[in-house]
Amino acid sequence: MSILIYFAILIIVPIWAQMRVKSAYKKYSQVASSSHMRGAEVARKILDENGLYHVGVEETRGVLSDHYDPRSKTVRLSSGNYHGHSVAAAAIAAHEVGHAIQDQEDYSFLRFRHALVPVANLGSNFSWIFILIGIFAQMSNMVLLGIIFMAAGVVFQLITLPVEFNASNRAMEQVVSAGIIRNDEERETKKVLNAAALTYVAAAAVAVMELLRLVLIYTGMTSED
Repeated sequence: MSILIYFAILIIVPIWAQMRVKSAYKKYSQVASSSHMRGAEVARKILDENGLYHVGVEETRGVLSDHYDPRSKTVRLSSGNYHGHSVAAAAIAAHEVGHAIQDQEDYSFLRFRHALVPVANLGSNFSWIFILIGIFAQMSNMVLLGIIFMAAGVVFQLITLPVEFNASNRAMEQVVSAGIIRNDEERETKKVLNAAALTYVAAAAVAVMELLRLVLIYTGMTSED
């Protein structure tokens, strides 16, 4: 029964977080901001006010596919947010610009996360191969190797949290100081940003839980040797 509860949590928590994001986005994408600026205009205004004239703003396909690309120095906004005049569009655009500002200021956690990308990718691709081989072949060293690879991915997830929360804090400061939203719109803007942050918290929590479970499996195997 306990193992069923565990896997139910692993499945339910991310789904719940995604539902919160979609619900908040759907609600506040229907609420026009007082400035009536498109998401693209919000991004451009904040970038220019921070001297980031070289950072581009582009439209990208998908829903909630918004991101900042540090390689090309480009803020990419999904169509709904690029053209939208809503509180949600302004919040998400400002959040992605927050990452551009982090990049410009050489924000330490962002740099650390970028450095971990190749290691995290390697870990996500190979960790379960080693773990499954180790479990079925009863080779604890293989399981340990898989855990080490997986740990790199978990560290990446944990480092992502301060990066995302910091970007959201910067977003709130920027949209208020630039007059993009009024004081009475701060609550709605925060709801959008907080809902988005939940997805990262959920991903990190699930990753930590899975890592701890595998560590327990490994300790159980070594105690039997």
